[in-house]
Amino acid sequence: MSAKNHHSAEVAALAAEIRAYCAANANPALATKYARYFKEGYDAWGLLDKNHPLFNEKQAAWLEAHADLGLKGFLHLGEDLFTSGKFEEGSLAIRFLKSFSGQVDARVMPGIARWFAAGIRNWAHVDVLCAEVLSPALAAGRLALQDFDTWRESSARFQRRAVPVAMLSLLKTSAPTAELLAFIRPLMLDPERVVQQGLGWFLRETWKREPKPVEALLLEFKDQAPRVIYQYATEKMTPARKAAFRRA
Repeated sequence: MSAKNHHSAEVAALAAEIRAYCAANANPALATKYARYFKEGYDAWGLLDKNHPLFNEKQAAWLEAHADLGLKGFLHLGEDLFTSGKFEEGSLAIRFLKSFSGQVDARVMPGIARWFAAGIRNWAHVDVLCAEVLSPALAAGRLALQDFDTWRESSARFQRRAVPVAMLSLLKTSAPTAELLAFIRPLMLDPERVVQQGLGWFLRETWKREPKPVEALLLEFKDQAPRVIYQYATEKMTPARKAAFRRA
């Protein structure tokens, strides 16, 4: 068996082992409890607890036993895990990837993009992926804005959401506000609520850093852009200031 085929078989076997463990320990009542936080739907094994062995002893054991897979192998594993739609499997994929965070650069982006095509389908996975992997890589300079160029036009709404959410870390760097706003500009008319929420969040935090350019952008689009963006972007403004961004 070639090395490539061996890794493919190892990835498939590990994915099957993870699913067997999750199925054996499933807690449907807990899955139902957390479903209310996900308007877009929530399919889970019911193991969503940071203290659960899945995310501690089991995760560490799998990572050690399959260290030979490396970053590339765990990217492929993540793609497989996200196809199931089970929340914990996606969460585990992100946690595995975080273990290789120092290696995440432009060469890894196509592999992460395939996760969205495979099945990233909720805001929580997007935001954790950004906070734990993509944002730190951006802030450290291992990723650049141009590495997210095609993500802005992705057919996957959660991949588009990842752009402004990942960029939050750049607000703590010397990155020019004008450059950041120019990059997210194509998303100002995005039709998807999850993207609008992420963009509004980014604009709110950017406004705290440098209000004038953000307000100029908001004024420019106030009669065209979705109101959800403005709901989030103006959240910290005074009522009088918010009034300036109402539609004519």
